[in-house]
Amino acid sequence: MVIQNKRRASASPWLSRAISVFSFSVLTLMFSVAVGHAAESAPYPLSECVVSGEKLGTMGKPFVHQHEGREVQFCCKSCLKDFNKNPKQFLKKLDDAASKKK
Repeated sequence: MVIQNKRRASASPWLSRAISVFSFSVLTLMFSVAVGHAAESAPYPLSECVVSGEKLGTMGKPFVHQHEGREVQFCCKSCLKDFNKNPKQFLKKLDDAASKKK
């Protein structure tokens, strides 16, 4: 009995490359659409830091943080530490400001 070495036919290098390029294109398109939707969302409702109350931009460019998918802006990075101690308290300020702007 002779056992033959059967190799599985693999896709040609050209086909593999084409699939990779197509996959990358689809992912890039999906990312572009997601970013576009984010840009179309409502503007940030506060002009001051949710933690310190300082006007955003007075200490340089505001520090932007994503908390559970929500954008939160601070006057500086050090405010993030206080925010993380009790995010619900500060998110309520953000929610209240957003509801007033509607």
